[in-house]
Amino acid sequence: MDILKQNSLAWDKKVEDGVAYTKPVSKAMIEKSRNGDFEISITTTKKVPRNWFPESLDGLKVLCLASGGGQQGPILAAAGADVTVVDLSQKQLDQDRYVAQREGLTLKTIHGSMLDLHFFENETFDLIVHPVSNVFVDNILPVWQEASRVLKEKGILIAGITNPLLYIFDEEEEDKGNLVVRHKIPYSDLEVLSEEKLAEYRESKRAFEFGHSLEDQIQGQIDAGFVITGFYEDDFGGRRMLDHHIKTFIATRAVKCPK
Repeated sequence: MDILKQNSLAWDKKVEDGVAYTKPVSKAMIEKSRNGDFEISITTTKKVPRNWFPESLDGLKVLCLASGGGQQGPILAAAGADVTVVDLSQKQLDQDRYVAQREGLTLKTIHGSMLDLHFFENETFDLIVHPVSNVFVDNILPVWQEASRVLKEKGILIAGITNPLLYIFDEEEEDKGNLVVRHKIPYSDLEVLSEEKLAEYRESKRAFEFGHSLEDQIQGQIDAGFVITGFYEDDFGGRRMLDHHIKTFIATRAVKCPK
């Protein structure tokens, strides 16, 4: 099964449906960013702390990884960064191009997978912004390895990840108001869903998701040469039952160690 193709189509459809993570930022947010008052989210509700970024973004080479949608990329470009956005969805990238044209910003877009950044040379970027998106690939270790390869020494990786606890519960039961433990971690839609359900996902262009272990999420970064220097948690803002019990998203700030 071609996971990347399915999830590319799924995110194209999310753009068509106008879901939250595909809506371009407002003119007001771009204007604030131009004045140095920028803020972005990489999880759901919380903003990334300002002290996670360098003091100035002017001329900083920034990769927004699996980060299309006209949100993080344009904001950072308006704040002075030299931004490249990589995403699997052409329509998500269209949103970045739309904001750039609307606001007179310069940014680059590349249609590609977070798993393979062969189009970049080693040590190209000063900063990588990677919002919650690696749930859409079945193996995240190449994501950390590629991020490390294209970052300069002492470069910063700001990543949003999903607490795999989210995936142990039966989603249909949660919709009925019940928290029922059903699945193991690591989680894979491809292993859990019936053939009938998988066919339904393909037909409706719904994304396949994967719940990765915390070891792969955190130790995976460390093994790729990063030191974790910042951490916070987030949730769905009260929209999911689990918000009343535990945070289901994590954000990390990591620095690439000198070899």
